[in-house]
Amino acid sequence: MQLEYILKKIIKERKGRNFSQHVFIDSLVQGNLNDQQILEDSMIFSLASCIITAKLCTWAICFLTTSEEVQKKLYEEIDQVLGKDPITPEKIEQLRYCRQVLCETVRTAKLTPVSARLQDIEGKVDKFIIPRETLVLYALGVVLQDPSTWPLPHKFDPDRFDDKSVMKTFSLLGFSGTQECPELRFAYMVTTVLLSVLVRRLHLLSVEGQVIETKYELVTSSKEEAWITVSKRY
Repeated sequence: MQLEYILKKIIKERKGRNFSQHVFIDSLVQGNLNDQQILEDSMIFSLASCIITAKLCTWAICFLTTSEEVQKKLYEEIDQVLGKDPITPEKIEQLRYCRQVLCETVRTAKLTPVSARLQDIEGKVDKFIIPRETLVLYALGVVLQDPSTWPLPHKFDPDRFDDKSVMKTFSLLGFSGTQECPELRFAYMVTTVLLSVLVRRLHLLSVEGQVIETKYELVTSSKEEAWITVSKRY
């Protein structure tokens, strides 16, 4: 109720006015949507962004503790691009390997194992007809670890995203490029900022003997708290 109250207030303030900074809610306000649709979309994106961002940060750190080589390569890129300067939106675009790490985190963790959308037009899969306006569920968790698409699918290997064809496949699934959902775009940015701070200052290390069990819901998480240890770089 509190979130709904805040968003209603913001929608009212942004309607019919021009601001120097265009934010996501302005796109909804300027679209052909009624107030209830704007409110519901705003709430969904706000809540989803928080959950997806938190889980992407958690999984990215967990996976980095399992590979010293990946962590070293990420540190070298961050050090080369940022040096001792603060991170900026322009610098984020230059952190290509960091983006590969995040894409591989989404894939390996099966961050969003299922999605759904309404079929816009009539479709066909083999001999089966999918009528228009049918709700279609996508088993993304299966596709993201299909060995015919991803060699050694359970291995955390950001280098696989060096291949443009792999990025294209990832984009078609809605995890990158023009098909990328706003919540994930926000999550990528926040996690990049977090890693740029942590990896520049700390070695991220795993806890010996810890086994992380996975819980699959709308967003994948660990069943129990995941712990790491750290040591200073300098």
